[in-house]
Amino acid sequence: MKYPYMTLMDKTEITHGDVREDGTVLVYIETPVDWGFNSAYCVLPSYEWSEIHGYSETEIARFDKLLHNNAHLIIELAQAGGFDNATAV
Repeated sequence: MKYPYMTLMDKTEITHGDVREDGTVLVYIETPVDWGFNSAYCVLPSYEWSEIHGYSETEIARFDKLLHNNAHLIIELAQAGGFDNATAV
C-alpha cells in the first residue's frame, strides 16, 4: 500500500509504503513533467536510492536532506498505516 506524505510546491509527491519485514520503509518520489514523471525510490532508514529517473544529483541531494529531516515521521506513519490511522505523530 502507498500512503501520501507530502506534496511540494512543484507538485512533487512523496509517498511511502508499509514497514517491510526487514523493518525498512520504501519512499516514493514523483514529479510530473511534460512527458510523464521523474521518479526515485529511497529505502529508510539506510537512505539507499534506486530507480532514479529524470532527477539530477542536486535534486536527489535535496530530497535526501528532506528525508533525513523527516525519516522519523515517515517511519512512524508507516508503522501506523499512514496519516489516516496515526493518532499522534
